[in-house]
Amino acid sequence: MKIKLLAAAVAAAVVAPSAMAGENLWLYTKGTDTRPEGSFEFKVSDIWRKGKNSGNYDFHDIRPEIEYGITDKLSLSVEGMIFHHDYRVTDCMGPMIETQGGTCTEDEEGVEDPGPGFKDTQFGGYEIGLKYNVLSPYKDDFGLSLGVGYERRDKYRLDGADIDQDSFTFTTFLQKDFLDDTLVFALNVKTEFERRKSPGVLEEEIAVDASAAVSYRVAPNWFVGLEFRHQSDYLNPEEEGEFDPTLKRSSFDLSDFRIGTQHQNGNYFGPTIHYAQQKWWVTAGALWQVAGGGSWHSFSNNNRNWDEHEKVHIGFIYGYEF
Repeated sequence: MKIKLLAAAVAAAVVAPSAMAGENLWLYTKGTDTRPEGSFEFKVSDIWRKGKNSGNYDFHDIRPEIEYGITDKLSLSVEGMIFHHDYRVTDCMGPMIETQGGTCTEDEEGVEDPGPGFKDTQFGGYEIGLKYNVLSPYKDDFGLSLGVGYERRDKYRLDGADIDQDSFTFTTFLQKDFLDDTLVFALNVKTEFERRKSPGVLEEEIAVDASAAVSYRVAPNWFVGLEFRHQSDYLNPEEEGEFDPTLKRSSFDLSDFRIGTQHQNGNYFGPTIHYAQQKWWVTAGALWQVAGGGSWHSFSNNNRNWDEHEKVHIGFIYGYEF
């Protein structure tokens, strides 16, 4: 009996790192693993962003993705973006009022006209990314990977409006494991350089997306965790050729690099749960906005932001390796 238990423990220790390769233990934070050479993984995620400060707001950010291991240290990913909007806000919240046909006027009793609402499912765009593993959390003191990506979007995530957006992203992935990979810590820092056009508006935006998470294996195949996410952007929109003189604009031209005024920020925190089998895995979680704000252009109150951010993000991710 003792020999069988020892063999099982050794087998679990040997397969644990490979079983975790590529799995998402959390909704936003990712580990440093890359795909083994020649292998594929299919993922599909649905992040349900729910609730503004008024009315009804539901947005499903659905992303199918294929990841391929070019080498053991370098992975290529291709991701699509499917946006499903269903909202009707009752405050004059910037572009959402315009998209749903609101007039942003008040009736005789001072009630704002929110418009008929907006409901549509759209193909929002795609992202192509590369991820290179520098250090392994299983062999080195900690794990380190670097990522670079290109995004193309034709629909605005916030309200579903038509846009013309190109973005380049740069991400640092850090991971530290303890207790024979039973306890996992991870930190991601992503910087995004966006150029977004819509009728009469040009936005050059520098966005920061940072997340930190911890997860613990409570039973074979089961992890429970906590995740924190911060997202903010820095810009001064150019509207009809004019900038707001009270704000600083961002620029990432080689001859003119500058970071503008922080337009908005949102901070989220909540639990996650992860279950894995040999070929497939699932992750679910819920993150609530615990703090947020921004410039006077943003729609913020009570230490929360409501134009770019929501009350809660409820997520589900499924992955299959082949």
